[in-house]
Amino acid sequence: MGVVKVAVIVVAAGSGTRLAAGAPKAFVPLAGSTILEHALHSVAGMRDEPHVIVVAPAELVDDARGMLSRVIGRGEVVAGGATRQASVAAGLALVGDADIVLVHDAARALTPSALFDRVVDAVAASGAGAIPGLPVSDTIKRTADGGAIVETVDRSELSAVQTPQGFPAAELIAAYASAARDVTDDAQLMADAGHPVAVVEGDPLAFKVTTLWDLRRAEELLRPASATRIGVGTDTHAFAQADAPLWLACLEWPGERGLAGHSDGDPVAHAIVDALLAAAGVGDIGTVFGTSDPRFAGAHGEVFLAEARRLVEHAGWRIENVSVQLIGNRPRFAPRKAEAEARVSGLLGAPVAITATTTDGLGFTGRGEGVAAIATALIAR
Repeated sequence: MGVVKVAVIVVAAGSGTRLAAGAPKAFVPLAGSTILEHALHSVAGMRDEPHVIVVAPAELVDDARGMLSRVIGRGEVVAGGATRQASVAAGLALVGDADIVLVHDAARALTPSALFDRVVDAVAASGAGAIPGLPVSDTIKRTADGGAIVETVDRSELSAVQTPQGFPAAELIAAYASAARDVTDDAQLMADAGHPVAVVEGDPLAFKVTTLWDLRRAEELLRPASATRIGVGTDTHAFAQADAPLWLACLEWPGERGLAGHSDGDPVAHAIVDALLAAAGVGDIGTVFGTSDPRFAGAHGEVFLAEARRLVEHAGWRIENVSVQLIGNRPRFAPRKAEAEARVSGLLGAPVAITATTTDGLGFTGRGEGVAAIATALIAR
């Protein structure tokens, strides 16, 4: 046959009554675009460049033309008819000298481009029609009026068919011209005209957006996977020699011995800062808040946390949650645990969990020489 010329008719003229989204189905928003635009992106990804024809509601022909121009940059748009069959016939009038015609429902918006190529290859190899289909997994019952079961249908003989459906152009045009009844499936018209049609392997992503549930499913499938990062930070401070207030988890602890440090010596806040900066890859507490910087002399933890949050968000990340393990004999943390978590969570705009433990008398914390904290931060975009 030489170079095979392919035309793709994208049927987008349906009303979408069952979807009840306030617009013809193909023009309903889906993940920042429309159902039609997603379908056109699938066509644009075909191995070989086809002639694209979009069949749209008469009142939305200009809108469809704009979408076709943006996504593919070429092709034609024609007004559809009162039925799907009439709409396909309108598209067939524009296929020109194509050897193979694919008819695709725009409502199958996530159909992979590879499925279009598979159907084209099958038609080119056999010279007959080819439609994609999937095995039926549910048990199928034939029922009578009132729901009484008549028999169980052998599902091994069944296929759930999809689009695009592909056919030799001349045969499909002739089948439409001689159609004696209105059907919703192009393969049925070809069968009525005596032409063989084979089923090729379909794809689960070629499901049809018919109901709001289908639309939500498509939205979820198109939702970008969020990237996440984890950072770990630690901080240790010895108890101060002179009388100084204790600041821990951005709270003052009256009556408790304070911790030594260039700032207020809050190990919980400082460990969180290191964890956040490490996760976002924007430095560490030493480089961002150096001890040589007089602005941070005596600064409280909230100053460090607010700036760390700003740096993380400026880098395009959001804080998902933070977990902190406080290690030391004093102060007794449990009575103010909820207060501390609420305070730090408010500063970061994310959930923060703080737990406390001792080391059973071991090490510098066990000897009461200081306090340590380990923080783990999860950020995402």
